[in-house]
Amino acid sequence: MDLHLLLDNLTNPALLFFFLGIVAVRLKSDLEIPPNSSKFISLYLLFSIGFKGGQELSHSDLNMEILWSLLFGILLALTVPLYSFFILKKRVGVQNAGAIAAAYGSVSAVTFVTAISFLEIHNIEFNGHMVAVMALMEAPSIIIGVLLISLFDKENKSKTSFGSVLKHSVTNGSVLLIIGSLIIGFVASDAQAEGIEPFTTDIFKGFLAVFLLDMGIVSGKKLSSFMKNGWFSFLFAIIVPLINGSLVAMLSKLVTDNTGNQFLFAILAASASYIAVPAAMKLAAPKANPSLYIPMALAITFPLNITLGMPLYISIIMAF
Repeated sequence: MDLHLLLDNLTNPALLFFFLGIVAVRLKSDLEIPPNSSKFISLYLLFSIGFKGGQELSHSDLNMEILWSLLFGILLALTVPLYSFFILKKRVGVQNAGAIAAAYGSVSAVTFVTAISFLEIHNIEFNGHMVAVMALMEAPSIIIGVLLISLFDKENKSKTSFGSVLKHSVTNGSVLLIIGSLIIGFVASDAQAEGIEPFTTDIFKGFLAVFLLDMGIVSGKKLSSFMKNGWFSFLFAIIVPLINGSLVAMLSKLVTDNTGNQFLFAILAASASYIAVPAAMKLAAPKANPSLYIPMALAITFPLNITLGMPLYISIIMAF
């Protein structure tokens, strides 16, 4: 790994605000971001990246690379939860395994947004269709997780229908906003997009820094309770994402020659959902323990990816 790249990433102001949030929790500070403000900022980030991705996509010709990229993303979202479930099943139980597998097969929009900021800082180009890839990877892993729970949990007496879970995963606010913003960005003309550019572009990094501060506070609060669950889930939340990201950093070369796209594929494979999946699993796996799978994704895998993961994946891509 390029140590200069790692150091440069660790001194990124947005990332340092994330650490500040964790420090604030450890010091028992009353620092907090109001819930309504935090929700607005997360919606803004999804809106901004979706809209900009749609604009990029509107300037791209529909070609085989885009089609292969979409298929590759869906394949990842189907494959990762399958093998994750069987690694986890005996250790944490069927419902917990299904929820964790769905989280790690799905994607973290915030990690994706942070990764795009990383690419922009290092002047590495990527294509707008990667936003569409991210949007398509949310639902398949949730579906796989629900199917695995229904197949292997003999005691599951939940009356929740598969159709309602599917609908919930597709209409989840974060998924709907990113897809909707992508479509709006795609149909808007350059002149129309320029009118809101100060909102979608100029203030983006500032909002990202504040949001990561909030994520640091939330992560710091969840970390203590999570450590009571033992070392297996902790190691899984570190090792599996690094393996996924590193392998896809190499395999994505088969789909695209664009370094930025390869990097985003690696991040998508390594990230874990802590927004869409918990909302869906409330319906599909009520016995699954949220204090297990949410901190795994948010308090362990998320900071791992935005600190060590991003420099590692880009170094692998450059090496190959």
